[in-house]
Amino acid sequence: MSKIGQQSITVSPTVTVTIEDVNVTVKGKEGVVSFTLPSGIRCEKDATTNEYHVVRRNDTKEMKSLHGLWRSLIANAVKGVEKPWEKKLEVVGTGFNVKMQGEDLVFKVGYSHPVVFKKVDAIKFAVDGNTKITISGVDKQLVGEIAHKIKMIKKPDAYKGKGIKYEGEKLRIKPGKKAKAAA
Repeated sequence: MSKIGQQSITVSPTVTVTIEDVNVTVKGKEGVVSFTLPSGIRCEKDATTNEYHVVRRNDTKEMKSLHGLWRSLIANAVKGVEKPWEKKLEVVGTGFNVKMQGEDLVFKVGYSHPVVFKKVDAIKFAVDGNTKITISGVDKQLVGEIAHKIKMIKKPDAYKGKGIKYEGEKLRIKPGKKAKAAA
């Protein structure tokens, strides 16, 4: 049995969930997230409380996997439209920085040219100082995906840790080569 799929999704009064056949739309003060459920998965509202349940058609391995997945996706959407999801990144290195240019991010991370990261719909960027970036939005998956793409502009170096990393991420720094002692 899917333990995650069996849990109910509690919805606050400020969030509206609309179910039309296989389409689920979640609206809140921060935005809107829409899903099309796969065949065999349904979302139902509990008549007495403001809770929703995700129900599967049968107990095949695939249905059990989809059951837990779609329950998590809908629950994340309910949380995201109430309070946006955030990822924080840091730019580490001498002379490395990031700036906002309109709604785009401009990185100077050791290349011969500045790297421009264009604005993505439904995602907000914020820059603290010259080295901290906050990525926020209602879709948890999209926020994580954009944060990863930004990190891949300049992955942290294995020897000095210079590059773009998640805030609080612990890097394993390799020791450098040691000089041989004179014999």
